[in-house]
Amino acid sequence: MKIGVRLDVLVLTIALLSVPVLSDLILSKVDRRIDLTSQIARITSTLKVENAGNDLVSEVLLTIPDNQAKNLAYLTATSNEGKGKVKASAVSLPVEVVHPKGMPPALTFYSVSLPKGLGKGETFTLDVLAVFTHALQPFPEEITQANIQLVVFSDTAHFLSPYTVKVQSLIVKLPEARIESYTKIENTKIHGSEIKYGPYENLPPFSYSPIGVHFEANQPFVVAQELVREIEISHWGNVQVTEHYNLVHGGARSKGEFSRLDYQSRRYVGGASAVRTLVAKLPPRAHSVYYRDEIGNISTSNLWSDSKKTELEIEPRYPMFGGWRTAFTIGYGLPLQDFLFQAEGKRYLDFSFGCPMNEVVIDTLIVKASCLGIISLQYIVHVVLPEGSTDISVSVPFPVKQWQETKFSHLDVIGRPVIALEKTNAVPEHDQHFQVYYKFSNLSMLREPLMLISGFFLLFVAGIIYMHADLAISKSSPSYLAKLQWDEVLAVIQQFQNNINRCLTIHDKLEASLRDLSRTGDVQACKAARKAFDGLLKDLSKDLKPLLAFLQSSPQASQILPKVEELVVKEKDLQEKLMAKHSIVVDGYEKKSGGREIENRIALQQQKITALRQEVDDLLEFIEEI
Repeated sequence: MKIGVRLDVLVLTIALLSVPVLSDLILSKVDRRIDLTSQIARITSTLKVENAGNDLVSEVLLTIPDNQAKNLAYLTATSNEGKGKVKASAVSLPVEVVHPKGMPPALTFYSVSLPKGLGKGETFTLDVLAVFTHALQPFPEEITQANIQLVVFSDTAHFLSPYTVKVQSLIVKLPEARIESYTKIENTKIHGSEIKYGPYENLPPFSYSPIGVHFEANQPFVVAQELVREIEISHWGNVQVTEHYNLVHGGARSKGEFSRLDYQSRRYVGGASAVRTLVAKLPPRAHSVYYRDEIGNISTSNLWSDSKKTELEIEPRYPMFGGWRTAFTIGYGLPLQDFLFQAEGKRYLDFSFGCPMNEVVIDTLIVKASCLGIISLQYIVHVVLPEGSTDISVSVPFPVKQWQETKFSHLDVIGRPVIALEKTNAVPEHDQHFQVYYKFSNLSMLREPLMLISGFFLLFVAGIIYMHADLAISKSSPSYLAKLQWDEVLAVIQQFQNNINRCLTIHDKLEASLRDLSRTGDVQACKAARKAFDGLLKDLSKDLKPLLAFLQSSPQASQILPKVEELVVKEKDLQEKLMAKHSIVVDGYEKKSGGREIENRIALQQQKITALRQEVDDLLEFIEEI
């Protein structure tokens, strides 16, 4: 395959033909290096600037095509001055977007302010680092589990600048030595995994020579479409950090079926570019670490800790292939004294704005306070300050979107102020410290303990009052009297139920005596048992009479009385049928009748007994539910 020139590159090339020269500056030497060993493209350029004119120059312009500038995540320029091998410490120079007149719309210009004016014949050397996300495009866009991942990168072999370039060279560093194809122009060499273009001499302003490289890149393209980090400060000694990840594999999309067998047995063939594990580098004294998703805690994680770092290795519930997504949450606690300080009458949180996972692109980062390394489309940091914090200000070393919210937690009255910082297109270079300044009175820390003490005190006082207060209804009131009467009715009904249940128990024993008779043939023992049971049933019948009389005389029992009376009749009828059955069976045994003959004589009687017993049980169940 050959890398062709895209239409937007052709339009840019044509647009540059009519661009005017901006100043008498020239670039006497340019050394560029493009690092493509990860999904983030880092372009480092060392520029030796020389003033060939008479006017004093205080700025140097950098040029980036619009199609690349939209993916620019980080741009910094530092001075590179010094003699010999020992150079002075790098000094970061201010960089801002400018709009020079007469320039075509296809270019974005950045102005680098020099520490001092550059006079005629003077030179100045600076290093420029440009970091781009989504610069590597998968080609082909879809691959199977067994395929390797190939990507395409496009740039220019000539340094795109509004100034004349005397000498320039370019080195493209790739992750693997396998290169499918690359643009070959004059002075092109390849050595292992590096492609060198140049040197090229006497290049005119805005010289542009498009190149493309098609190469193997099996590293996972982990992209955080949204990453929300919440940093909650407690002045009782803890900083709680919670990070919500929404990840997607941004590499070549997976097609075909997933084979778990190939993935397990041929790990670096069956899914070489899949996301298998992620490593989060947490602060040294992180504690109470957890890793979970919507289902619950995920057990496939390992934690290592020493005095210098804490590393959390996490494995998603399933391997992530191109286009696959996952969402999870990481949380941990940190000692407050490591991150909260005091200066000029204010407290301030000093925390890193970087994600604990390296080489993850973040499309949006929201710090509610921050995380990088993954490419992130959205990164939001929430810094939750203690309730009562005032005079809040934020210091961030790069531009972010900022707003303030309020969060309510346990025992909060007016809510806790929340500083939200949002960063799009975040990369590991944004892993810098930021500060949140605020004022807080130590007396405010007593608010919640005092609320708890007051609450428990009032609870105990209410309990004492309740225990000593007479909340009973007046004993002379109709409602109280009605309640007493109903309680008496319930007590009588309970006694009535107990008597009926005792009768039913005797019925069961009477039936058991017949079974003993059929087994032993002892007629006299059976008659004796019947005589004893008959006496017990008569005694219970006598006990039922005063109970039934009380219910008949009580107005409170008017609704349940019909069922009680029906139950008495049914139980009496059941007794008579059982006694009749008993007499028939005993008489049959005395006359030496056969077992079949006795069963035929009591068959009709047994049917009536079964039906009556069911009716009695139903009435008892109805009364018990009252």
